[in-house]
Amino acid sequence: MLQLIEKAYSHTSRVAIKIDGHSYTYANLLEASYQTAAWLLEHQTDLREKPVAFMVDPGFDYVTTQWGIWRAGGIAVPLCITHPLPSLIYVLEDTGATILIVSPEYEILLGDYANARGIRLLVLGVNQFTHKAHLPSISAERRALILYTSGTTSLPKGVVTTHLNLEAQITTLINAWGWTTSDHILCVLPLHHVHGVVNVVCCSLWAGATCTFMPSFDVQAVFSFFMKKTLTVFMAVPTIYYKLISAWETADSSQQAAIKESMMQFRLMVCGSAALPVSVMEKWEQISGHRLLERYGMTEIGMAISNPYEGERRAGYIGMPLSGVEVMLADDNYLQAPPDSPGQILIRGKNVFKEYWNRPEETFNSFTAEGWFKTGDVAVVEKGYYRIMGRQSVDIIKSGGYKISALEIEEELRKHTAIADVAVVGIPDDEWGERVVAAIVLVEKSINPIAELTSWLRDRIPGYRVPRVYKAIDALPRNAMGKVVKSDVKKLFNNESV
Repeated sequence: MLQLIEKAYSHTSRVAIKIDGHSYTYANLLEASYQTAAWLLEHQTDLREKPVAFMVDPGFDYVTTQWGIWRAGGIAVPLCITHPLPSLIYVLEDTGATILIVSPEYEILLGDYANARGIRLLVLGVNQFTHKAHLPSISAERRALILYTSGTTSLPKGVVTTHLNLEAQITTLINAWGWTTSDHILCVLPLHHVHGVVNVVCCSLWAGATCTFMPSFDVQAVFSFFMKKTLTVFMAVPTIYYKLISAWETADSSQQAAIKESMMQFRLMVCGSAALPVSVMEKWEQISGHRLLERYGMTEIGMAISNPYEGERRAGYIGMPLSGVEVMLADDNYLQAPPDSPGQILIRGKNVFKEYWNRPEETFNSFTAEGWFKTGDVAVVEKGYYRIMGRQSVDIIKSGGYKISALEIEEELRKHTAIADVAVVGIPDDEWGERVVAAIVLVEKSINPIAELTSWLRDRIPGYRVPRVYKAIDALPRNAMGKVVKSDVKKLFNNESV
């Protein structure tokens, strides 16, 4: 039996999930997921790693569907509930899923497509039935989950993790972040990415804790949950913390005091999925009393590096390697980079994914001969803590012989009082290779600092890092996890002469 399922039997009476005023115990979760597995199997004995796609709203039905797929021997393929039809079709066709489970409201969107292609469509609560089945024995080496990369630099790839991979990712975080049965977390993250699926849902349920789902993000609703003073853990992306800070700043003093007081009962607040601006970290600490724990991970590896739960959490740093995870910074030849020098982060361990779905060549090219996974992220170690310099393909700008970190320039620009947000990219240049440019979001459109930014920055960073062109825009293009899509930022400068 899968460890995640097995552990649920040891605390059947505890509340596992809360949503919309309803509470569900681990016993409810076990029974409902068994019924889902039996429904999926029909007259089969084992799905034998067949991909099963599901488009289900966050909450009890989502978890029972996911667990049911696993208990039936299938591979769970969660679909994003906000994606347009072409994006959903891409995942369905790429995985070759022949079974699709949907919440009733998504039948209209996907029903015709499924029927036209002979996909078995299961609608929760509509054509569902109670059935008895003998569930298969599932080994930890089996494929369990396919999550798709963000696709910010290329077409999304299906990342395949086994049950063993997931167990390694979960248990590492259980130990590193001190999860217990007393914990209660609020899930505000999308459930087709590793942050929400593993860090929030799987970790809380593995620990025997309670996970409250908020189907759609709303700032005031988050604060309302905080005010109930039952939550102990909160995880979000930088854009969510930014929105919460902005809402807190517009509240009156009595509301601010009440919100701040309500956050004191938390034991842990975590930020990830995108670089956390130091300014956001410092402001959040002022209003909540909590220093955010920043960590580093990705779809292919789960979490690999983290600031400590107990100990110094350094602003601008992702921390130190987690237990059981090997980390090496490598040069361009995938050899150990010299001490104090930047290098690409390479990862090795049981947490690392099995393969890209139906992409053997890309899978092979993603690993070194020694089995290290190439993350594509560049970092440097300073006094034992890792600091991300950026994504090798989009955040490391090669200009005039220099390797420039776009993230470092962005961090400086955010210190300017007129700038609310910024994205720095490199655009092709015949003379320099790439030139540095910046898209900025202004605090007030009437106050535009572009004319003075170059001289202001030259007092803070070397001249070769200073952007040559600035473009003021209303908002940065972001994906579902809040990551800036830098390929779209670059398009803003297509016709620029620099």
